[in-house]
Amino acid sequence: RESDHRAWTPVTYTVTRQNATIQGLIQGKAYFFRIAAENIIGMGPFTETTKEILIREPITVPDRPEDLEVKAVTKNSVTLTWNPPKYNGGSDITMYVLESRLIGKDKFHKVTKEKMLDRKFTVEGLKEGDTYEYRVSACNIVGQGKPSFCTKPITCKDEIAPPTLDLDFRDKLIVRVGEAFSLTGRYSGKPAPKVTWLKDDIVLKEDDRIKIKTTPTTLCLGILKSVREDTGRYCVTVENSTGSRKGFCQVNVVDRPSPPVGPVVFDEVFKDHMVVSWKPPLDDGGSEITNYIIEKKDTHKDLWMPVTSATVKTTCKIPKLLEGREYQIRIYAENLYGISDPLISDEMKAKDRFRVPDAPEQPIVKDVTKDSAVVVWNKPYDGGKPITNYIVEKKETMATRWVKATKDPIFPGTKFKVPDLLEGCQYEFRVSAENEIGVGDPSPPSKPIFARDPIAKPSPPVNPEAVDKTKNSVDLSWQPPRHDGNGKIIGYLIEYQKVGDEEWKQANLTADSCPETNYKVTGLTEGLTYKFRVKAVNAAGESDPAHVPDPVEVKDRLEPPELILDANMAREQHVKAGDTLRLSAVIKGVPFPKVTWKKEDREVSPKADIEVTGVGSKLEIRNTVHEDGGIYSLTVENPAGSKTVSVKVVVLDKPGPPRNLNVSDVRSDSCYLTWMEPEDDGGSVITNYVVERKDVASAQWVAISSSSKKRSHMAKYLMEGTQYLFRVAAENQYGRGPYVETLKPIKAIDPLHPPGPPKNLHHVDVDKTEVSLVWNRPDRDGGAEITGYLVEYQEDGADEWTKFQTVPMLDCVVTGL
Repeated sequence: RESDHRAWTPVTYTVTRQNATIQGLIQGKAYFFRIAAENIIGMGPFTETTKEILIREPITVPDRPEDLEVKAVTKNSVTLTWNPPKYNGGSDITMYVLESRLIGKDKFHKVTKEKMLDRKFTVEGLKEGDTYEYRVSACNIVGQGKPSFCTKPITCKDEIAPPTLDLDFRDKLIVRVGEAFSLTGRYSGKPAPKVTWLKDDIVLKEDDRIKIKTTPTTLCLGILKSVREDTGRYCVTVENSTGSRKGFCQVNVVDRPSPPVGPVVFDEVFKDHMVVSWKPPLDDGGSEITNYIIEKKDTHKDLWMPVTSATVKTTCKIPKLLEGREYQIRIYAENLYGISDPLISDEMKAKDRFRVPDAPEQPIVKDVTKDSAVVVWNKPYDGGKPITNYIVEKKETMATRWVKATKDPIFPGTKFKVPDLLEGCQYEFRVSAENEIGVGDPSPPSKPIFARDPIAKPSPPVNPEAVDKTKNSVDLSWQPPRHDGNGKIIGYLIEYQKVGDEEWKQANLTADSCPETNYKVTGLTEGLTYKFRVKAVNAAGESDPAHVPDPVEVKDRLEPPELILDANMAREQHVKAGDTLRLSAVIKGVPFPKVTWKKEDREVSPKADIEVTGVGSKLEIRNTVHEDGGIYSLTVENPAGSKTVSVKVVVLDKPGPPRNLNVSDVRSDSCYLTWMEPEDDGGSVITNYVVERKDVASAQWVAISSSSKKRSHMAKYLMEGTQYLFRVAAENQYGRGPYVETLKPIKAIDPLHPPGPPKNLHHVDVDKTEVSLVWNRPDRDGGAEITGYLVEYQEDGADEWTKFQTVPMLDCVVTGL
């Protein structure tokens, strides 16, 4: 019967054995069974099963586990994983048993702990370098099943794996300004790699906008509220000890452009239209400018009118203007992401603005012969009116006057063959353009050319020879080539060869570094023998070489110094102050002597320029002053001896100020000036003195003598009572020296003296206590008006006079007697 039913169901057949197979049961249901024995008498009692029996497949041990894999190996551990058996034997897996065997041993040893159901296990505490193999078995209630297949032998050592990088972004990314963007990916590697983010080769660091997140397997760079400056090449580097991987992304943060760059240039202005131009925006917003929008506005109105919104050029014609009105132009730049702020022009009046053509650029001269040359130029701006003629002019370089090359018109071609040149003369050419307004400015002159036929290479130099030598140099000399190939000799190339060598070396790299017919070859080795050769060079190329006949042994030749004085090294040298003093001499001697300049046995002034060349020496002092005078000496010295010469230099200058200016004998109309000669006469005789005076109330000095050779002067014609200043300067042939001035003003008045005695004093009346006196004026008033008369009286026989009073008139009554 079924365990949940009470009714028993007979099995369909009778058995005689002590076992039976019951068919037709339903899997998963539980049943009770009973059995009774039967004989011919009848059936005995039933015997029941003690507990219900669940119908299911028979239980066995599990199959072997599958896919045993090694996931990680270090020097002291191994990590393994596996999958369950395909069949668990009819009963749940209760645990797994992992076993290991050291290679070389026979037995497997259990390594897992009791009741382990995880399918991952790390075996630790292993010895570095040992090799093991592993197997795993599954257990259920029946028991332990077959072990899995063994792993391959595993040696304990640190596992390394180069980095891998799997990116979620493409090579290029476009982002609008203000939006956020992120760059993500996955990576791996052993040991765990280091992740670095860079932008344009600069390491990125986190801040308010930049976020970097890295897990053991993923990486992410996020940027919030992007700005134009975030544009760049981003790079992520994943690196460990085994190597590195890089990923790149060019991020372009785009925005509307910045405004076009001004100012707006009015290239052409006419009464009904204008042509304007401008420069592109400094920042195109990261996207190509697709369009410029141009608008115009009459300054008397507030309305902006469209001109065009479909041009990518940075120039535009503004049509339909009213003559005499003033206009402003407004320009926007546009890209895929928007329209910029505008650029607004200055005001411009619409009116015709024609002018003569511009000057052409510097013309080019080609195909020169001895009597002609072809001048080529570019067409200039025509000033608003078409060009009708070109004027070509020629001029000899040293001349000042330009001459027309032809009277015939030259148009429309921009080249002209100029005829009638003089062979050997040097010419310049210039071009002017003409329209109906007039003739424009001429172009800059062309580069000068010589009228001569094309040139060939020159013949070799003549008679090269070694004329001098030292321990490391040889001086060569030669004559110019017999034929210069119709071209000026630019210079010479000198080559030398050590005897025994095959290679010729260059002593100078360019011909123009040796324009003369001599050259010092330096840097040679003492005691060796050299060969030398010389080539001439013109514009067509190098001549064949001319050889110095005999090899030269390089060694010093001793010659004592020799000085050949120039005219400016005579015994005495006079130079005017402010001019340049030049002292020079030719110097000879082998080896070239050491040169020393001195003044009064001391170093010369730092303002002196001293130049020493291979043939002489020069001392130069610009803007000389009186103190630059003195005895200058030049000494030359080499191992063979020395030589010294001296010259007295006198710097001629204006004299110094006169000394001790004194004013004496002052009168109402004159005074007497005296002074002493200057301490410094400037190196030249005092020719005269200049005397000037000035009324203190005036700003102007007045000359009262300019030719006096004496050191005194009577200043006449003064105005009585006026205060004067006086000054004196000395002159010689080199000019007038500084003035010396009186220290304080001099007043023009006669010197004052006491007046003479009154005359004819007598009494005219007498009383008992008073006397009336009268008298006459004195003969002289002492140089000033008489202000009064002092009356005194004396008692007869007394010694003292008693003052009575001072009276203004010629009479007085003395009272109180």
